[in-house]
Amino acid sequence: MSSIGTEAAPPPSKDPLSKDWRIIGLIGTGHFLSHFYMLCLAPLFPLWREEFGVSYTALGLSIAAMGVVTAVLQTPVGFLVDRHGARRFLVGGTLLMALSISAMAFAPNYQTILLLAVLSGIGNSVIHPADYAILAGSINKSRMGRAFAMHTLTGNLGFAAAPPAIAALALLIGWREALLLVGLLGVPVVGAILWQSRILADQPKPRESRPGEGGVAMLMTRPMLLFFTFFLLSAMAGSAIQAFAIPVMNKLWGLPLALGSVLLTGYFSGNILGVLVGGWFADRSKRHGVFVVVLTLLAMALILVLGMVPLPGFGAIGVAALAGLALGASRTPRDVMVKDAAPPGQIGKVFGFISSGLPLGGALTPAVGMLLDAGRPEWVMPLVACLLGLSLLCMGTAAGASRAAQAQAARAAVARTQPAE
Repeated sequence: MSSIGTEAAPPPSKDPLSKDWRIIGLIGTGHFLSHFYMLCLAPLFPLWREEFGVSYTALGLSIAAMGVVTAVLQTPVGFLVDRHGARRFLVGGTLLMALSISAMAFAPNYQTILLLAVLSGIGNSVIHPADYAILAGSINKSRMGRAFAMHTLTGNLGFAAAPPAIAALALLIGWREALLLVGLLGVPVVGAILWQSRILADQPKPRESRPGEGGVAMLMTRPMLLFFTFFLLSAMAGSAIQAFAIPVMNKLWGLPLALGSVLLTGYFSGNILGVLVGGWFADRSKRHGVFVVVLTLLAMALILVLGMVPLPGFGAIGVAALAGLALGASRTPRDVMVKDAAPPGQIGKVFGFISSGLPLGGALTPAVGMLLDAGRPEWVMPLVACLLGLSLLCMGTAAGASRAAQAQAARAAVARTQPAE
């Protein structure tokens, strides 16, 4: 077998727990910046509209271009990560992403910003396949769930921090200086990754592989397509809650917009706490599928309550927080299930492909808003619950198909070692 992409394992550490948390900190910081950069442009739209004289529709293309390029390139980058190793791509992608944001500070026109948004999306496409490949190869298996949970958490924090941070910096120092500053924050992150690269190991490689194994055909198998659909439907449901919970609760039950904002904050807070709970559980149990099913069913029930039962303001906030907690806790066991389903040495392309369902699901979410436009807010929460139910069907079928495929591969491997009669 070719040695391309193989990496020597790092020397054993005297303090493996400390090493694991250093790795989690490095990868998590890059993931935070990835999500931060994805949302740092929108708060500048009013300023750009005035300065460059373009419409909000045109301005929205900058975010759309960054997201689409990221989603489309994740899978090809995953192939490169699996073949050549993740570290070089993580360094290059993070640097390109950060410097593209910084370069926007010198943009003479909106077309330049659009081009730089595309370049930032190219850099961003590296993050998921490279991060998961490194975590799978570097972190002690007993802490893999918590590592995945912290990875998810740092991304969520990046999303949450970007709008207020950019808005405040733009007011204080100007939008050009704000983008220059936040973009240059990626440079010391890249330096830290290079400095600590000796502790970042790549995913384990298979000892032998057959021609064509692990290519596009593997991603087109039933388990991988179902996991992709599971991620897509889950993202649609979660994005629909974030986008439409406030107007739905206002139209259905007359919940004031201020309390609706508190309800959404409660949902986000529960989601963040749930991610940590899910990581803790994933390290202490192998019954990841059962955990995801139970929590998703609970979230479905709570979402139906929000859409069908008139509750006092703080009662609705509590129900939303519990729904967020349930959905957040289901995410890390879900990611661990995908890692376990990936063939050896194929984690980059598997996570690149499957996680591209997340931005695609988010892009499809505005279709749910058609119910509000049609004057049917009472259908929104039941539709969200249905999307979660369909995602569960995909997850259960994918897990069963994955186990069957792994069993078949194990039998084939045994058969190849048997002497011919």
